[in-house]
Amino acid sequence: MPKLFKRLRHQGKVWNKKRVERVYNLLKLNLRRKGKRRVPTRTPKPLSAPGKHNDSWSMDFMSDALNYGHRFRTLNVLDDYNRQALAIEVDTSLTAERVIRVLERVIAWRGTPKQIRVDNGPEFTSNVLESWAAKKSIKLEFIKPGSPYQNGFVERFNRSYREEVLDLYLFESLQQVRDITDEWLDIYNYERPHDALGDQTPMGYLEAA
Repeated sequence: MPKLFKRLRHQGKVWNKKRVERVYNLLKLNLRRKGKRRVPTRTPKPLSAPGKHNDSWSMDFMSDALNYGHRFRTLNVLDDYNRQALAIEVDTSLTAERVIRVLERVIAWRGTPKQIRVDNGPEFTSNVLESWAAKKSIKLEFIKPGSPYQNGFVERFNRSYREEVLDLYLFESLQQVRDITDEWLDIYNYERPHDALGDQTPMGYLEAA
């Protein structure tokens, strides 16, 4: 509820908190989520945010299935500075060549990052991606195997995308996944306040920098 109230304030709504909470409860949006038991983080040093946009991006894969069981994957690309989601590519197969095409598309409008933080998946460790990154003077920053917390920004983003999109819908087609994802991305980047950004949206934080 607090995040929803902040979002309404960003939209210029003047309703007070008690009224919002009353409507929130009437719509039965106050159901508790069953949390997973998590292993304590075993890193003494927190992941630090970069000083400006394009200093460091993160990317990671996720997977899910359509309603009839056909599997698909997503490639999520994030700017660590303002937590802006730069791309979510959806398809049944996402090769290293496809990763490069997605990054080229983002670079065309966002500029080139200094580094991209990734795990040790085969698409990220391929010679094809390594050669492309070298030509672009982009450093591929690999996390230690089995240490997803070292890619914490995109991991946190993945959790939001999982809870608010992938786990929320029964998808009939890849195009439906893409359409719903695109709508959610607009909300995530332009409307949703982030605690780590001082309750600003990713785009609001970038414009204020």
